[in-house]
Parts: sequence; C-alpha cells; structure tokens
Amino acid sequence: MPQYLINIIQPVGEVPPPEVLEPVMRDLASLNEEMRSAGVWVFAVALHQPEATTVVRADGDTVLTTDGPYAEGKEFIGGFDVIQAENLDDALAWAGRLARILGGLPVEVRPVATSF
Repeated sequence: MPQYLINIIQPVGEVPPPEVLEPVMRDLASLNEEMRSAGVWVFAVALHQPEATTVVRADGDTVLTTDGPYAEGKEFIGGFDVIQAENLDDALAWAGRLARILGGLPVEVRPVATSF
C-alpha cells in the first residue's frame, strides 16, 4: 500500500501556551489512535524548533558541521506523520482532519518514493 508523508508546517517562534497547546496535543493523540485503529498509521514525530538543528556537510574527506537550519525561514516542519493509504485522496482526507486540529496551519502531503 502506498505511503504518504504528512508535514506539519508551523511558524518559527514561541510554542503556544499550555492552555492552547494541550487541547491540540490531546486531539492529535486521538487522531493518531484513530489512524492506528484504521490501519493507516505508520509513525509520527514532533520536531524541535529550527535553532536545534545541526547541518552536516561532506567536503572531500572532511565533514563540516554548522549550527542552525540549512535554510532560514519563517516557517519550518514542526512534525510529521507517515501513513499508508489506498490512494492520494485517502491520504488527503487524513491530512484534512489533521489540518482542522491544527487550526489552520498548512499541512503538506507527499507520496513516499519506494525506490530511488
């Protein structure tokens, strides 16, 4: 069955206060449990803010590391789910439910390449 990556795009900045964040996290946990029950959930993760990033580059035999994200931006991937769905329409339906929980944050859906 095809797999899809569902990216949660969120603004860089302070994490919302607990009274805003806790109901969202509760609804996300509920949606993840529903996805597990439906057999579509593969895994999901939340990511730290971009300043927690380290970029690694190879330069010949040397490996260079730099602090901070590869690209500066006002938004970043704050987390993602990997699901398996019969088709893109089914994946988009799950992503739509996720977007509603997130209160308007953009959600990107991308098919996972099975080989490259």
